[in-house]
Amino acid sequence: MKATIERATLLRCLSHVQSVVERRNTIPILSNVLIEAEGDGLRVMATDLDLQVVEHMDAASVDSDGSITVSAHLLFDIARKLPEGSQVSLETAENRMDVKAGRSRFKLPTLPRDDFPVIVEGDLPTSFSLPAKTLAELIDRTRFAISTEETRYYLNGIFLHVSDEDQPVLKAAATDGHRLARFTIPRPDGAEGMPDVIVPRKAVAELRKLLDENMDGDVTIDLSASKIRFTLGGEGGVVLTSKLIDGTFPDYSRVIPTGNDKLLKIDPKSFFAGVDRVATIATEKTRAVKMGLDKDKVTLTVTSPDNGTASEELAAEYASDGFEIGFNAGYLKDILSQIDADEVEIHLADAGAPTLIRKNDDSPALYVLMPMRV
Repeated sequence: MKATIERATLLRCLSHVQSVVERRNTIPILSNVLIEAEGDGLRVMATDLDLQVVEHMDAASVDSDGSITVSAHLLFDIARKLPEGSQVSLETAENRMDVKAGRSRFKLPTLPRDDFPVIVEGDLPTSFSLPAKTLAELIDRTRFAISTEETRYYLNGIFLHVSDEDQPVLKAAATDGHRLARFTIPRPDGAEGMPDVIVPRKAVAELRKLLDENMDGDVTIDLSASKIRFTLGGEGGVVLTSKLIDGTFPDYSRVIPTGNDKLLKIDPKSFFAGVDRVATIATEKTRAVKMGLDKDKVTLTVTSPDNGTASEELAAEYASDGFEIGFNAGYLKDILSQIDADEVEIHLADAGAPTLIRKNDDSPALYVLMPMRV
């Protein structure tokens, strides 16, 4: 194999694929990226056995076709440090790859292409497209609530499912048992009858990074009950394929309260800032912030045995009976930071019941937060 590529093209492509590669690997080939030269371009692929990213890049020239695997992080670091605007020559010979740019020369060890594992996609019967902006918002509004607890592995991702309510919708949900985030969009053409799937946390993170560079286009999503494939940038773009989490997501609709009759309306930015200020004195053990609700005001209080107490009063719209309720300050801030409006609706019942938080009735995003004892 012999090819020459613009440094910027090589760097952009390697930045996408190398982040899939785990830094520590017991299987040496998984530390490598597969590079195939054919026609007038290169195909680059990386995998961790659960997730695979393939990207095509245009070459300045391909003198001879071929394929090889080489250390992903090493090649990325080299490309990063080469001078801007340089042409990078990649050439393989006897178990090594020669990388040349300007006066720099690197000889890197390689492993044969035949050892490189490829995820077999099988049949992906469901296929639909979403605008990249919509998919990015769907991820941003839900992924903070993904659980990191490995024992409840079926919560370690975003749950996607379709349902027919007043009209057909596609819903994305994530929960860690303390909070729930759900985002609803009209069902895209082709998504009817799709299986319920859980997209793993790492796949969500890699996809979100790729979306940043493809915000204006559409993303094609193909899936079966066990695999999902995202194609960005059409033909010759980036293709991310991931295994899905093999588990059953809990019926989260049961925890979404419908009878919370106490309504608090408040500016989410000033509420966030108030919670942030009083939580300054909170310690790991006492992350709870107490909300005292009275007519048209909220009093936030944090008490820490080590650091004393803090309180702040905020103006709000509230007309129901006064009571006190406690929340984890970090979880409350996570949810408030998702709401880009001048007002947020907080539907409460009592100090022990789940609380519903949303921008308004029509908002595609909805959040549920479990209270804490304070």
